[in-house]
Amino acid sequence: MTETRVAIIAITKHGAAIASRLATLIPESVVVVSEKQAMHLGEFKNRHSVYQGALSTQIASFFEAYDQIIFLVSLGAVVRLIAPHLKSKDEDPGVLVIDDAAEFVIPVLSGHVGGANAYAEKIADFLKATPVITTASDVGKTIPVDILGRELGWQVEAPKINITRVSADVVNQQPIAFVQEAGSLAWWTRSTPLPTNIHLFQRFEDVDTHQYRSILWVTRRDIDANIWQEFAERLVVYRPPLDPT
Repeated sequence: MTETRVAIIAITKHGAAIASRLATLIPESVVVVSEKQAMHLGEFKNRHSVYQGALSTQIASFFEAYDQIIFLVSLGAVVRLIAPHLKSKDEDPGVLVIDDAAEFVIPVLSGHVGGANAYAEKIADFLKATPVITTASDVGKTIPVDILGRELGWQVEAPKINITRVSADVVNQQPIAFVQEAGSLAWWTRSTPLPTNIHLFQRFEDVDTHQYRSILWVTRRDIDANIWQEFAERLVVYRPPLDPT
């Protein structure tokens, strides 16, 4: 697996001190500071980069170079800095903000697909800070439809409109059929119980589809176009890797 590339960007004296402390706990990270703030890195002199000129002129290169970008910059300023560079949740890096007192860690961009939510919780644990997670499925401790099973190698297969609509049904606690015909059973990784609106089945044929708003289907079957049409905007399919032999 490719190592996550992480930048910790600071523009104040306090921010530089926090960045250097955090970087000692994240070996894959690089501290990025202005020339003016480089003197405040303390004993942390390795794995740092000093940029020249305005921070706004560096953002495009940061988006290309890093998977997670951690700003010790105000949230409003970060939103303005990154706005011109946004493409899609499938392409953008995770972006996080830490306040100047290191009390809060806020995932701003690509919380799910980009991994910023998980990274925020990791950093908050390091700093003894509070992660501020606003993604509905994480707040509600339910299934993250767009990335379910990603750590198990599952590939999601569905039109984007299906993922959006089914995600809404999941977080709104509509009745959901979860059909698992293949793949690892270790897909539920939260410490809380599976929500009661998620109903488990071992075969698609066992589901009374009129009773369920949406269907999540883990399978290796070929799915006929008629099924996609019948369950338009209600079906998301996951393709697990072949079991090792």
